[in-house]
Amino acid sequence: MINIKNDYSEVAHPKVLEHIMAYSMQVNAPYGEDKHCLHAAQLIKGHLNREVDIHFVSGGTLANILSMAAFLRPYQSIIAVETAHIADNETGAIEGTGHKVITVEGEDGKMTPKEIEGVMSIYTHEHKTQPALVYITNATELGTVYTKGELIALREVCDEHGLLLYMDGARLAAALTSEFSDISLGDLAELTDAFFIGGAKNGLMFGEALVLVNDRLKPDFRYMYKNRGAMFSKGFLMGMQFEVLFENDLYFELGRHANRMAALMAEGLLARGIEFYKPRVTNQIFVRLSDEQIERLSEKFLFEVFQYPKDGKVVRFITTWSTTQETIDLLMDFLDGQ
Repeated sequence: MINIKNDYSEVAHPKVLEHIMAYSMQVNAPYGEDKHCLHAAQLIKGHLNREVDIHFVSGGTLANILSMAAFLRPYQSIIAVETAHIADNETGAIEGTGHKVITVEGEDGKMTPKEIEGVMSIYTHEHKTQPALVYITNATELGTVYTKGELIALREVCDEHGLLLYMDGARLAAALTSEFSDISLGDLAELTDAFFIGGAKNGLMFGEALVLVNDRLKPDFRYMYKNRGAMFSKGFLMGMQFEVLFENDLYFELGRHANRMAALMAEGLLARGIEFYKPRVTNQIFVRLSDEQIERLSEKFLFEVFQYPKDGKVVRFITTWSTTQETIDLLMDFLDGQ
């Protein structure tokens, strides 16, 4: 079976494995206080142009749980779009921390200032939860990306209402290297209060780098880090992996490759008259196929099928740092043979 279903099924990029093997017998300090985590954090900070705190966690859902639990008071809530990962794909994990997720429709998977204003006009007194944080993803669950202008607009409305702006960056590499993006890691450090840099979906075995920008969020964070089970005893394994990603900008190289492969795949699909649900922006491609096509394709390919309440059945293909031209050719040959 050929995987075009997700971007986290391979073990890791060979350079990551080679780096870990090179230090397999090295003794390191535990709990993320080792030289590899410190070095990886410095490499990331080199892209940010400001002082931040960086904590390495094993997965994106854990990064979100940890952040919401640490940043919010018990009566406070989160504003997110309907398709947001915390609202649709984390099994109530955020609600499990005691915080309500207020969902809005969004536009192509993105939050808008107007929708934030709408929520704030309703949640105005102590008989409702108090919205305190806006959660966005980049790239979104629909593969779209935020422009710098859009982030500035979100920042302005968040400042007006005293809201934190938090970005889930599970697929941030694909977002930043998209030809439709005009933002950098440095921009995120200027425009968000916290964000995380995804590694598991961009060549690592596991691991995300959680970046705390707002000074108010930094004190005592390691207490919550431990309390929520995020303090990994062998944290140096994450530090080693992020060293590889950022020492020679492999992080961006892998994101660009996934996007290039997606562009080639989209070109081939368009040439064959396949209907797109949304235009391709990053490494996620959403198309409409008949039930017969889906059934036939399932014989050889792994892919995702979503059932949207308003839009019906949609198929998602996804490319990764390891996708080859051969994979795309095989998909096109299969479609030609139908």
